[in-house]
Amino acid sequence: MTLRERIFRAPSRDGVLFSSSDVIVLLIIAVVIYLGAQLAVGSPEVIQGPDINLDPAALPYYALLSIGRMLAAYILSLTFSIFYGYAAARSKRAERWLMPLLDILQSVPILSFLPVVLLSLTAILPQGVAVEIAAVVLIFTSQVWNLTFSFYQSLRTIPIEYREAAAVFRFSRWLRFKQVELPFASMGLIWNSVMSWAGGWFFLMAAEIFTLGERDFRLPGLGAYLQTAASQGDTSALLIGIGALIGIIVLLDQLVWQPLLAWAERFKVSQVSDDNPTTSWFLNSLRRSGLANWGSRRIFGPLNRRLNRWLNRPPAEVAGLEPVENGKRSLLGWLVLILVALGIGYGLVQAVGLLMTLPLAAWGDILVGALATLLRVTVAVCIALAWTIPVGVLIGTNPRAAAVLQPVVQIAASIPATALFPVLLLGLLTIPAGANIAAVLLMLLGTQWYLLFNVIAGASAIPQDLLYTSDLLHLKGWKRWRTLILPALFPYIITGLITSSGGAWNASIVAEFTEFGGEISHVTGLGALITSATAGGDYALLLASTLTMIVLVVTINRLVWRRLYRVAEYRYRMDQ
Repeated sequence: MTLRERIFRAPSRDGVLFSSSDVIVLLIIAVVIYLGAQLAVGSPEVIQGPDINLDPAALPYYALLSIGRMLAAYILSLTFSIFYGYAAARSKRAERWLMPLLDILQSVPILSFLPVVLLSLTAILPQGVAVEIAAVVLIFTSQVWNLTFSFYQSLRTIPIEYREAAAVFRFSRWLRFKQVELPFASMGLIWNSVMSWAGGWFFLMAAEIFTLGERDFRLPGLGAYLQTAASQGDTSALLIGIGALIGIIVLLDQLVWQPLLAWAERFKVSQVSDDNPTTSWFLNSLRRSGLANWGSRRIFGPLNRRLNRWLNRPPAEVAGLEPVENGKRSLLGWLVLILVALGIGYGLVQAVGLLMTLPLAAWGDILVGALATLLRVTVAVCIALAWTIPVGVLIGTNPRAAAVLQPVVQIAASIPATALFPVLLLGLLTIPAGANIAAVLLMLLGTQWYLLFNVIAGASAIPQDLLYTSDLLHLKGWKRWRTLILPALFPYIITGLITSSGGAWNASIVAEFTEFGGEISHVTGLGALITSATAGGDYALLLASTLTMIVLVVTINRLVWRRLYRVAEYRYRMDQ
């Protein structure tokens, strides 16, 4: 099969846009939404929320609670991403199911799902436990997809000579993962981790301040502190809370992300050393610390050796270069498949019955809203693409610029976009099409960072010897961009576009329908329909709108992003 045929053939195995795997996954999502809506009916009518103390002395406790939720969600996200991405990249059979599922899951508008999740969990669990689980799940969904796509993309684009060396030296799966796959993916994972934390703040704030009628689902934390201070007009408490949030972001940058980025420099694919490598004062201090060296020798060293002895089992035969196939499905697999099919069948009948109650006019509104939201998403992504590529390349290739700009973009990305939306509304609603402009800007504020951090990761991973070669050949301006920078960035740009466009669809839920100062501002769009259906308890409209958004996003992924992924995999590998 030629390169052109590989790239432009239909993404699914059997030559159609939506394979049987896609259909089954979509049906499962529909059944889950329906079951969640059914459980939500049994939730308490009135739920009392916590009292939020605006005393600055309470901020450290609230900050620890918020960081704890973020950390729990991030550990789950990183673990999920590594196992999921590895399984999808190493097994063709698993890939046929896992990648369609990933496409669909990252397109699910979780903000529309949050009320259903909260109401269903409070119907079966104690309120405090239910709200905490819902918050962690919400943050998890904001952090995990870009990490998973990044790790999968890295595994699929590992230079061929690295894979050949691992096969020749008979590396076990653990040794191949530890010495080849994880190091090659580390730069992308770290930069996407930075993005995941930045995006996680937005969803953390949304989870900590969520209320639904007489049900108060707020959680004690930084988000609830800021929301309470704003609603009470306590400017000093609001400024102190914002200052605490910015301080936490700066500390995380200096004590976690900068040291990790400097440490990951050793894994760059390059045959020469970098003249200006990323540095970290905290990492240098740890390397000089006697206590840290003692811990490395006495604790982490023995632990690493035991882990190696436990997991480092040589393969029975030399590993191939292509993803491996699994064996035949076991009896247990068939039983699970039958049970899933029966569950899907029952839930599908109920979900279809719910959708049949929706009038024809509502389906027309859904179609018009989908087209309007698609237009806003396209505009927001194009604007993000225009500025994030040059800025990301500057930060990723210039350590001096990175030292100044990286903390700035992290702080900007971590400030919840919804906090800026009232200001945008006040300034734009007085001009023609102001509500539409404000919606696009909010979608842009919530999604552009996914693209920026992926571009930074790609620029940071460009081998130094290629940069030197381009200097020797006197490649300048557009010629340098066309022959080196853009091809090297291409896989990272596609990953960023997938996650940023998915985030834009999700952000449409809060961008297209807002309530501020007792007044409702809304524009025509699918996100506005989802928000109004959620507020009104119209579960039929909520199910139909959510499924429409999922199908539309998955279709775009298959027609555009999947094929561009093939271009990245076959044309823009480091070994070609």
